[in-house]
Amino acid sequence: MAAIASAAPTNGTKTRSEFMVPPSPGETVSTKPGAPERRATAQEHLADAIVRNFSINLELTGSNCYPGREHADGGGPVAVEFRLLGSVEVHRNGQMVNLGHTRQLSVLAALLVEPNRPVGADQLVDRVWGEHPPRRGRQVLYGYLSRLRATLAEVPELAIVRRSTGYVLSVDEDLIDLYRFRRLVAAAGAAEDDAGALRLFEEALVLWRGPAIPDLDSPWFTAVKAELEAELRAAELDRTDVALRRGQHAEVLADLTTQAARHPLDERLAGQLMLALYRSGRQADALQHYQRLRAVLADQLGTDPNPSLQQLYQRILTADPGLDRPASALTTAHVTPRQLPPPPAWFAGRISELTALDAALEGGAAEANTVVISALAGGGGIGKTWLALHWAHTHVDRFPDGQLFVDLRGFSPGSDPMNPLTAVRGFLDALGIDPTTVSGGLDEHTARFRSCIAGKRMLVLLDNAADADQLIPLLPGTPSCVVIMTSRTVLTPLLTRHSARHLNLDVLTETEAHAAFAQRLGNARVAVEPNAVAELVELCGRYPLALAVMASRALAHPHLPLADFATELRQAGLDALDDADPATSVSAVLSWSLRELTRRQYMMFVLLSTAPGSEIGLPAAASLADLSVPEARVVLRRLVDSSLVDRRARDRYAMHDLIRDYAGTLAQQLPDEVRESALLRVLNFYTHTAHAADRLLHPYRDEIALEPPVPGVRLQPLPDTAAALEWFDIEYPALQAAEHIAGGHGWQRLVWHLAWAQDTFRYRRGHRHDQLRAWQAALDAVANLPDPAKRVLVHQNLGDAYAALGHLQDGIGHLHQALALAEQQDDARKQADTHRMLARAWEEREDDRRALEHATEALELYRALSQPAWEAEALNLVGWYTARLGEYDRARDHCRAALTLHLQHDDTEGAAATLDSLGYIEHHSGHGRRAVDHYQRSLGLYRDLGHTYGAASTLDSLGHPLVRVGEHDGARAVWREALELFRQQGRDEDAGRVWRQLDALESEPQERAGDEFSVSVDP
Repeated sequence: MAAIASAAPTNGTKTRSEFMVPPSPGETVSTKPGAPERRATAQEHLADAIVRNFSINLELTGSNCYPGREHADGGGPVAVEFRLLGSVEVHRNGQMVNLGHTRQLSVLAALLVEPNRPVGADQLVDRVWGEHPPRRGRQVLYGYLSRLRATLAEVPELAIVRRSTGYVLSVDEDLIDLYRFRRLVAAAGAAEDDAGALRLFEEALVLWRGPAIPDLDSPWFTAVKAELEAELRAAELDRTDVALRRGQHAEVLADLTTQAARHPLDERLAGQLMLALYRSGRQADALQHYQRLRAVLADQLGTDPNPSLQQLYQRILTADPGLDRPASALTTAHVTPRQLPPPPAWFAGRISELTALDAALEGGAAEANTVVISALAGGGGIGKTWLALHWAHTHVDRFPDGQLFVDLRGFSPGSDPMNPLTAVRGFLDALGIDPTTVSGGLDEHTARFRSCIAGKRMLVLLDNAADADQLIPLLPGTPSCVVIMTSRTVLTPLLTRHSARHLNLDVLTETEAHAAFAQRLGNARVAVEPNAVAELVELCGRYPLALAVMASRALAHPHLPLADFATELRQAGLDALDDADPATSVSAVLSWSLRELTRRQYMMFVLLSTAPGSEIGLPAAASLADLSVPEARVVLRRLVDSSLVDRRARDRYAMHDLIRDYAGTLAQQLPDEVRESALLRVLNFYTHTAHAADRLLHPYRDEIALEPPVPGVRLQPLPDTAAALEWFDIEYPALQAAEHIAGGHGWQRLVWHLAWAQDTFRYRRGHRHDQLRAWQAALDAVANLPDPAKRVLVHQNLGDAYAALGHLQDGIGHLHQALALAEQQDDARKQADTHRMLARAWEEREDDRRALEHATEALELYRALSQPAWEAEALNLVGWYTARLGEYDRARDHCRAALTLHLQHDDTEGAAATLDSLGYIEHHSGHGRRAVDHYQRSLGLYRDLGHTYGAASTLDSLGHPLVRVGEHDGARAVWREALELFRQQGRDEDAGRVWRQLDALESEPQERAGDEFSVSVDP
C-alpha cells in the first residue's frame, strides 16, 4: 500500500513513512540554508517519486491539479508547484526557486494561505511579525513584496497584485499543495465507493512532506499551523476508517499503534486501534488499550470515554460477530437539513443592511474562491437575529443543499455559551452522519463536518455567538457555503483571519420605526394618533426590542389609546420596558451583555452613564474611571466590541439612551462616595482643560487661581490656539452639562471656574445667552466664597453679558456694582476693566459720548498701570467712539496707535477689532477702497481666530464700502454670509437689518455705481 504521510515530530521520532520503507544509504537531501547535509531517507525519495508521477499522470490525463504549462519558447510543459505542506517552497520546471530569507518567505506564505483574496498591508504586517513589527513595518513589507515580485517574475503562473483593498496573490489554487490536499480530501469524503475514497485520501496525504510552514512563527502562522495540523489529523483518521472498512486492519495496525502513543487522548484513534487489534486476533490487547485510555481520561480530564467508544468496548468484550465483517463500501446518508427557525412575523426597514448582505452574497459568488461570511454585530435587542432570519428565508432558494442553524447561547439567560463540539455534533446529526463513525475531539468533528458539506450550496446561520473561538470550528471549508453569524461582540479574529464582512447594526431610522409600529398595529390605528406614535418612537430611542415591546402591549390592549402607553413610558422610563419574559425585557436582555465584563470594564460602563453630555472623549473617560489613558482605551474598546458603547470620530464614545438609562440604574447601586469621586474627577478634567484652552485663546486675560486637580484626573494637552478652539467646539455640550451638574451638587468653585474658563470662547462663538446663564449661576456661587475679588469679576462679566443682549439697565447696574467693589478694594486694574465694559454698555444705549468718557477713563488707568496690551484695547475704544461722534482724523490717530501696540504684542483679536474700527473711519471719510482693505484684513484675522461673532459684524460692515465702490456682487456675498451667521447666533435684530440691506440692494438700479451709490440703511 502507499505510504501515509504525516507531520514530522520535532523530537527526532521517525515519521510514519519511515516505519514502512527502509532508508536507502548513500544519498543526501538538502535542508534549510546554512544547515549541514543529511542522508535522505528512502521514503522521502518515494514521496518525491509519487509527487512527480502524480504530476505526470495528471498532465497525461488532462487533470488540472498540476496543469501542464508550455514554455514561451515552445520547449514543452512546465510543472509549477507552490508548497506549504512542509517547508515553504516554489518549484518550477523541476527547480526550486530561491525565495530569500525567512521573513520574505513569510510574506509569500501569508498570501499563499489565502490566495486570490485581498490582504491589507496592516494585516500582512500582523501576519508576518505579530506583536513585534519593525519600526517602519509597512516600508519593510513593501520592500519584501518588491523583491518577491522580482524573484517570481520567472513564474508567470503567479502574480502579486495591489488593489484598493490590499494585496492579492493571483494564482490557480490547484498549483498550491494545500488546496490540492483539501480538494482531494473533499473528493474522498464525497466518493461513492471505498476504493475510490482510499485512493483519493492517499493522494492527499502524500502531499505532506513534514510539518506545515515549520520555520514561520508569528501568532498568526502558529494558529494556521494548528488548523492545518487538525486537517491532517482528520484526513488521516478518515483514511483509516475507509481502510478498516475495506478489511485492511493488518496494514494499518503498526501505524495506528505509533499514532496512539503520540495522541493518547484521541478517542477516535483509540477506537480504530481497538478495532484493528480485535480483527487481528488480539482481543485482549484491544480491551487492555481501552482500560489504559479510560484510566488516562479519568486521571487527566476527570471523564469517561465517549459513548461510542464504550459501545465498541462492549462489542469487543462480547466478541460481537458484526465486528468481524467490515462494511463493503462507504455509504453516505443523503439528508437535506432545513433547520432555519420561522422568519420574524413582523419585519420592517433595514434596507441598507439587507442590501449589504445581498452584495456580500453576489460578491462572494463573483470571487468564487471565498467563503462568504457576514458577521452581524450589535447590542442586545437591536434585531440581529430578526435580520438574519428574514434575509435567510428570502434567499432560501439559493441554498438547495440545506440550511443549518444553531443558537450558540453566547448571551442567553440561565445558560453558559454552547460548547462548539456540541454544536458541530448537532450539525453532523442534521446531515445524517452516524455518530458512531465520528469520535475524537473538536478537531476531528470539525474536519468531518467540513468534509460532509464540501462543495454543497448550504447556508450556515450561527446565532448569538459569544466569541470567535466558538465560531471558527463551525465554519465551512469550501466557498460553496455561505455563513451568517450574529453576536453582541465585534468578532475581530474572523474579520482578520477569515475575511468576514462586518455589519454593525444601529437603531432603526425614524421612518423604519414608524413602519414597524404600523406593521404591527395596522395603519388605521397608527394614523389616528400620529403624535402618540411619534412620542413612542422617540421614547423608545428607535431601539427595535423596545419598539416591539410597546407595540405588543398596544396590540394586547386594542381599546386603550396609544397616548396611554406613551405616558407610561415617559413616566416610568426603562421600568416600563420590563417584562415577565426575560427574552423580551429590555433590562434583562441588556444585562446578559455584562456577564463577561471585568471589574474595570463594568465600572467604566456604569460610570459613563453619570458623565456630563451625551458623549465623552478618551481623556475625560480616563479621568471618570481613574484609569490611565492607555488603560481607558483598552477598556472602552472592549465595551465597543460588546456593543454597549459606540465609538465615534476623534476618540469619542457614546451610549444609546436606553443603554445609558440601564447603566444609570446600575450606577445608583454604587456607594455615593464612588459616584461623587468619579464626577469630581471628570468635572476637574473639564475645568482645568478649559482653563488651559482659555489661556491659549486669550493670553492677556488675567489668570485666576485654580486649586490642583483631584487625584486621578488626566488632563488633555492642547498645543495651540487651533487645538484649543477645536476642543471647545467638541466639548461644549459636555461643558454646559458639567456646569449644571456642579451647580446641582453645590460645588460652587467649579461653577464659577467653568463660567470663567468658557467666557472667551462663548464671546467669540456668539453664545451670549449661555454666557448670561453661566454668570447668573456664578453670581450665586461666589456669594458664599471668601474672596471678594471674585464678586467683582462676576458682576463685570454678568453686566457685560446683560448689555450684549440688550438688557441695558441690568447690565449697567451690575457694572456699577463691580466698579464700586473695585474702588472699595482699591483695585485700579479692575476699575479700568469695568470702565471698558461700561463703555460698551453705553454704546448699546447709543450714548457714544458717555461711552467715550468711560473708554477715556479706562485708557488713563491702563497707562498708569503700564498695561500696554490693555492700553491698546482702550485706545481702539476711544478711537471708535470718537469716530462715531464724527471726529475721524482724531479717531484715526488713536486707532493707528492701538494697531501698533496690538501688533507689537501679537494680539490678533485686538488687531482685528482695531482694523474694523479703521474700516469704519475710512468708509465714513469717503475712502471706500481703504475701508474695504481694512475690513478684509480684519475679517481674515477673525476667521483665523475662529471668532465667528466678530466675523459676522465685520461682514456686515464690509458690505457698505463694497457697494460704494460698485462691487455689488461682493456686497451680496458678504451680507448673505453675515445673515447666516447672525441667524446662527440668535442675533435676530442684526439679521433683520442685513436682510433689509440685501432687499434694498436688489431694488436699486444696477447701472448706478461708484461713490454716488449708498444703501439707505447704511448706518
